[in-house]
Order: sequence, then structure tokens, then C-alpha cells
Amino acid sequence: MKKSPEALAPSELTSELTNQLANESAAASAAADLPEASASAHTASAPAARQRWAAPAGETSRRFEILEKSIRRQTGKAIMEFNMIEEGDKVMVCLSGGADSYTMLDTLRYLQRIAPINFELIAVNLDQKQPGFPEDVLPTYLDKIGVPYRIVEQDTYSIVKDKLAPGKTTCSLCSRLRRGILYRTAKEVGATKIALGHHRDDILHTFMLNMFYAGTIKTMPPKLIADDGQNIVIRPLAYCREADIKKYAAAMQYPIIPCNLCGSQPNLQRQAMRDMLNEWEKSKPLWIKSMIAAMQNVVPSHMMDRSLFNFTSFQMEAGAAPEGDTLFDTDEAPSLPGQNVIKFM
Repeated sequence: MKKSPEALAPSELTSELTNQLANESAAASAAADLPEASASAHTASAPAARQRWAAPAGETSRRFEILEKSIRRQTGKAIMEFNMIEEGDKVMVCLSGGADSYTMLDTLRYLQRIAPINFELIAVNLDQKQPGFPEDVLPTYLDKIGVPYRIVEQDTYSIVKDKLAPGKTTCSLCSRLRRGILYRTAKEVGATKIALGHHRDDILHTFMLNMFYAGTIKTMPPKLIADDGQNIVIRPLAYCREADIKKYAAAMQYPIIPCNLCGSQPNLQRQAMRDMLNEWEKSKPLWIKSMIAAMQNVVPSHMMDRSLFNFTSFQMEAGAAPEGDTLFDTDEAPSLPGQNVIKFM
């Protein structure tokens, strides 16, 4: 039984969820009943609502349990650190049919069951009328697990194909069209948060794309106010690795729907960033952790953005730390005792 959120301070809410994530057995949770969905025109019967979609068995089950627990812990950590979900929220979970969104929905359902606060989930899929799109896959899946949902039909495929010349990258225009439709849908269903399935690797790819191609230091934030100024977008999988999500989705045997609109486009800039990071993940894994840490440890006075720091009129101050301007003077500097240059998550 959930405790009343009014009786808990924010720090206590964080502590209680952290303890539950750390202590609840992954093996037990894999077989535990899931909560029944609220009444909806698109709600499965009670027995179906309690089913899991799939669960691996045999000798691989232990590794699966560890993987599942890791994804749940990282998702809970991101939600708590960025205050993504609050008491009474109605979260619109954007379900594309890819591994990321399936994993996000499944993990949010688990957290909904154990969290010390109450919040609703509604899945929303945008049917973009791509040729050959299997329209029955998502409704069948959502009915089976008992999640209320809405399918929005909008022919953005034809618009993208009509507006762009053959061979041109469709991602930017397609993304803009999707955002507008999803923002409108969020208002229609009464959602207070819009959850997107972007993960840690997406955030790193975007960071590098902006730096190399746009001349700016920015990425996908875990939480932001949407372009229309009226919706809050959250990314619960911000700390989760793409490789882990793919393994989890494969083990769960989700009915994956590929994106044929842009999936066949070669030599995309984002793919170049993905290839680069995949190589670093193998040869220099600490670089990846350092990049994530760097995005959470920004020092404006040691950058070159005059809009963030006043370089023209600052004064010298007595008592400034002598090591304040220390960089990597030697290769060994980061490993000196007491100098923790990188904060690993």
C-alpha cells in the first residue's frame, strides 16, 4: 500500500523509492503482478492486464534479471534527480514500436507500482501512414498488457516525401511534424508530462552533432519545457545504454516495428556519431563516462560564452583556490590522490 505523499518530504520520497529499487528482488519483480490499467475504451480485461509480455527462462534468466534491475535503477535515478514525475501526473508515453519506447513503457509501469506517489500512464502512438505499417501490432500489444492508449493517425509520411528531394535526410522535418502532433495530443488526453524514449547514447550523439556541425554546446536534456511552452517533456531513459535496451527488448520479445521512413538512409551524420561512440565504447570506455560527467559539471567561467560569464568586468578576489585554474598538467594528474577529476555515475 502506497504511503500518502503529503506525509513525505521530497528527500524522503527520493529515499523511499531508492530503497525500494535497491532492495526489491529482480527475480520476484519479474514474476510479480503488474497493476491493472484504469478504465478506458482501450483497456484489456483484468487477467490480461496482469500479464507480462514475455520473460526469458533457463540459464539466461539470471543475466536478464541483472539487466532488468540495472535499467529500472537507472530510470528511477534519472526520474528522481531531474524530478520528472510528481504526485498526480498523467504521463503520456510516446510509443513508436521501437525497443526504446517499449522498454520505457515497461519500466514506467514497474515504477508506477512501487513508487511512493501516484501517477497515471497513457500510451500514445502516431501512425504516420508509412506504407506497410502494421496497424494492429501496437493495439494488440497494449490490449494484452492492459495499458490505456490512443492511436493518432496523421499522414506525415506523404508530407515528408512531398517536401524533400530524393536522398535528402528526412529526420528533421519528420521530427518537427511529430512534435506538433504529440503536443496537441497531450492537451487532448490531459497529460501533464510527455515521455520520450531517448537514451544515454542519443544524448551523447546529439551533444557531438551540435558541437561538430552546429557550433554549439547543447544536447537533449532529461527534462525541458517544450517548444510550445505548454508541455513538459521528460526522457526517463537518459542514463540507460542503448546496448542494454536492445538486449532487454530482445529478451522480452517485444513486437518491434522498424522505421522504414528514414532507417534505410545511409551516411547520416547521426550514424557517423554513433559509429564513433561505439568504437570509443570498445577501446576507451572511460571517455564515454567522462562525457556524461562533463555535461553535468559545466564551468561557465572556463568556457568562452560571454552570455554565460562576464569576462569584461569581473574582479580579482582574495582567497581564490590556487588550483582553480589547474588543467591536465601531466597525464598522471587525474589519478593523483584526492583529485577526482571525473565523477562517475
